[in-house]
Amino acid sequence: MQISASMVKELRERTGAGMMECKKALSEAGGDMEAAVEAMRKSGAAKAVKKAGRVAAEGQIVVKLSADAKQGVILEVNCETDFVAKDENFQQFAQAITADALTHQPADVEALMALSSASGSWEEQRATLIAKIGENVQVRRFESMSAGAGHLAAYLHGGRIGVLIEVEGGDESLAKDLAMHIAASRPVCVNADDVPQELLEQEKAIFRAQAEESGKPAEIVEKMVTGRISKYLAEVTLLGQAFVKNPDQSVADLLKSSGASVKRFVRYEVGEGIEKKVENFAEEVMAQAKGA
Repeated sequence: MQISASMVKELRERTGAGMMECKKALSEAGGDMEAAVEAMRKSGAAKAVKKAGRVAAEGQIVVKLSADAKQGVILEVNCETDFVAKDENFQQFAQAITADALTHQPADVEALMALSSASGSWEEQRATLIAKIGENVQVRRFESMSAGAGHLAAYLHGGRIGVLIEVEGGDESLAKDLAMHIAASRPVCVNADDVPQELLEQEKAIFRAQAEESGKPAEIVEKMVTGRISKYLAEVTLLGQAFVKNPDQSVADLLKSSGASVKRFVRYEVGEGIEKKVENFAEEVMAQAKGA
């Protein structure tokens, strides 16, 4: 029986398992949806299915470079607790899948999870890992980078913050210092021209509302907004920031004195943007006491 995309989609929604795993289960079950679900419950995927809905906001950032520093990959793989993030099995998985992403340069996470080896696809290995460690595991994102005339550098801070950067000119030490600076200072982009227009307009609206509360004339308000936007751009752009190792010097001045330029960078931090459920036990006890 031909396995349609809609069948795979339905099984994914019901189980939380990966696309390749669902397609395989349906094929082996001859297209029988219930049989496929039952088979997945009996296999190592069973625990993965049960844990698929749990929030995985801890984990590891891994960065790998090719020997010539011309190719690089930064990847985030998540789990539920910091304890498991330090587990040897979890870390081996994170390292190995990042190495495979560097070697094969897949287009996206789905393509990466479909890559196979003697141990099975990465989706199958993820399910096996979940069954072994007892927590949800998700390969959340990755980005590949190829250097043109320049070279790549990386910085990793405790496995929780990672930076991949492309630099032209300068030396290896400068590139690593810049990557460390990005990890510490969280710039949004390289220069003012790269700041997303939507973000800029949002900040302008906030600054204008704040300035108008002063009751000053419109022309003064515009000058206040312009000044705050200039300060904001210096804070969020790499070139506008003060260099962490020498706050008296901007990154732009550092690059100019070194005859170097930054083409692009990627900064990942574990769990950023993932909504975590925060338990307030005091409120929970109070609610229970009131209901008693």
